[in-house]
Amino acid sequence: MIKSLLIANRGEIARRIIRTCRANGIRTVAVFSDPDAGSPHVREADFAVRLPGASPSETYLRADLLVEAAVRAGADAVHPGYGFLSENAEFARKVQAAGLTWVGPEPDSIEAMGSKVAAKKRMAAAGVPTLPELDPETVTEFPVLIKASAGGGGRGMRIVREKGEFADALASARREAESAFGDPTVFCEPLLEQARHVEVQVLADAHGTVWALGERECSIQRRHQKIVEESPSPAVGDEVRTRLFAAATAAAESIGYVGAGTVEFMLKGEDFHFLEVNTRLQVEHPVTELVYGVDLVEWQLRIAEGARLPADVPEPRGHAIEVRLYAEDPANDWRPASGTLHRFEVPGDVRLDSGVEDGSVVSVHYDPMLAKVIAYAPTRRAAARKLATALESARIHGLITNRQLLVDILGNEAFLDGETHTGFLTEHDFTRTVDPQPFARAAALASAATRRIGTLPLGWRNVRSQQPKAKFLHGDELVEVEYDPREATADTVVLDLDGVRVPFHVSRYGDVVEVDSPRGSVSLKVVPRFPEPETKLAPGATVAPMPGTVVRVSVQQGDQVEAGAELLVLEAMKMEHRVLATNAGTVIELLVEQAQQVNAGDVLAVVEES
Repeated sequence: MIKSLLIANRGEIARRIIRTCRANGIRTVAVFSDPDAGSPHVREADFAVRLPGASPSETYLRADLLVEAAVRAGADAVHPGYGFLSENAEFARKVQAAGLTWVGPEPDSIEAMGSKVAAKKRMAAAGVPTLPELDPETVTEFPVLIKASAGGGGRGMRIVREKGEFADALASARREAESAFGDPTVFCEPLLEQARHVEVQVLADAHGTVWALGERECSIQRRHQKIVEESPSPAVGDEVRTRLFAAATAAAESIGYVGAGTVEFMLKGEDFHFLEVNTRLQVEHPVTELVYGVDLVEWQLRIAEGARLPADVPEPRGHAIEVRLYAEDPANDWRPASGTLHRFEVPGDVRLDSGVEDGSVVSVHYDPMLAKVIAYAPTRRAAARKLATALESARIHGLITNRQLLVDILGNEAFLDGETHTGFLTEHDFTRTVDPQPFARAAALASAATRRIGTLPLGWRNVRSQQPKAKFLHGDELVEVEYDPREATADTVVLDLDGVRVPFHVSRYGDVVEVDSPRGSVSLKVVPRFPEPETKLAPGATVAPMPGTVVRVSVQQGDQVEAGAELLVLEAMKMEHRVLATNAGTVIELLVEQAQQVNAGDVLAVVEES
């Protein structure tokens, strides 16, 4: 029996595992890097062990430190969560060699699937349909998809449509795979366009029983990372489902799989092809739990203790949809955001698996996912409506997020009709414009209510020659509004907009004002009446959009470049981000070099316009 469990992970998955352990009387041990010292998962665990350092390579990817932490804290088992070392056979062996229980499949099974290249050959031998493998050194036909052999989550993946783009994409994919998984090996496959990403949850015990716990559709993706997942898939009928389950079961049995895992496929029409086996818990496991009424983490623990699965697989009921809430800007090439999350509140009848809370600091060192929000209902449309309403009602202050994009996806008619595929976000236009005027007026009124002389709001006059004005920045847009101080109310301002009374909830953090309403949420920056002098950037200067590490410098001083040319590549939040020239001209200054750390706003290069 497991008495004390070390969780070799962080954030929302660590909290998720702690929740099940607490319900089952199992003590927990958290591990944390220096940036995570104040994180919720550290406080919620019974014990916590520091991993000195900040980057994953210094901390969560150090198998020796993790095993040492488990032994020091008196844990008798280790759960790897997902990501990091969750699919690392050597880590599993080190855990077992220390006399600890490994909550996962046997190392040999992990190893068999650890190389996606070898895994495809093994699956083909087991009769599972597969796509042809292409050698990165000799590929000649395009488009192709480059994939990391040792991991998933979209890292180390690149779509290449032309031969001239291939060498740079291959090098970038290898760097990203090395950073995320400690293994730069990649391979190529033909790119299946307009296909669906469908996966099957399997659960297997050590006594020969394998459950296929339904399929999940994960087709809506950005940067090859899933952002909307659901179960069951709207595209899978009974006949296809039967074949999918048979293929997934054959895949699990062919490697003697034990524990929770996922067999992933690409589905086009009624034909499907094997992608990979994830020998771990998936980010999207909650939708399966809600539809099948099981706790997959609890079953992982029970199976690790030697329990048998019942012969009968639970029956599915209803529909569940999950969205991944990220600190990122969809309108700006999905640029991740870091900083302090002042407020984080998601109301409604939804499941919230989050790694953050009010006051959490989102670090540049890790993935920017804030939470998973999951809705369950008897029907798919009802689940989508419930989830969209919860997101619209959320108060998320301090960081830009993909919240509005998720709301728009859930309300999109093509989505509601089940017409999804991996190119969904490029096929549909989700750009939207928000009129900032009513939000700015509400912000001005709430601010006036907090600045009073006696009982009168600041700006009130007995005889007014003009209305008071306030100025805000909405992104780069200057918004100027007039307001009547007599209407000022703090926190919640109700405005009459075309005969409709609309409440606006106003919160201020320094010079930033967050305004939430049933018509959306807007972040504004106060423009002071007497601004401080600002430093002007030289024309053509390019600044770092976020803190990060320079992994490649693509130009030299004196080079002629076109607008949009790559100047350098930054790595931040486990992803690579290309920094492009804003204008054509000559590189007259290059202020960074490879491996250099930079802060947001640092000048990287100056391109003098031709």
